[in-house]
Amino acid sequence: MARFLLALLLLSGVALAKDCVPFDQAADHIGKKTCVSGKVLKVAASQSGSLFLDFCEDYRKCPFTVIIFRRNLADVGDVRLLEGKEIEIYGKIKEWHGRSEIILSNAKQLQGDAANLPPIPKTYDADRRGNYSAGKYSSARSRHPTHKRNSKIEEEIDEE
Repeated sequence: MARFLLALLLLSGVALAKDCVPFDQAADHIGKKTCVSGKVLKVAASQSGSLFLDFCEDYRKCPFTVIIFRRNLADVGDVRLLEGKEIEIYGKIKEWHGRSEIILSNAKQLQGDAANLPPIPKTYDADRRGNYSAGKYSSARSRHPTHKRNSKIEEEIDEE
């Protein structure tokens, strides 16, 4: 009996993995929590520092995208490594500007090989797209140059 239950659990896990819908059918599942699968063709960054997983050559014509907001990058990992890989992502499919999307906010939403992403490098800065330098600390500088008072002029003023 125990073997039967174990086999049933294993088969149900396999069935769940096959329940992923292709990214081009994600629009049919808006408002539902489901799995979406597809090959990431490109990882793109916005000016705000958010990252997008693009599944089509032209993202503007693609029916589905995955967005990772800058604040969630540390919780997700280095998604730049997903470029060129087949992924499965779980989450609630939302509609945004006529397209379906999933917001990736945690690495647990990714399944398979994609779930084992390394952390984002400490030197990565979303604003600079990887070109980060901590620099040196220096105190704030005044806009106006400091002038030393001429003591001779002060003495003449005091004498008058």
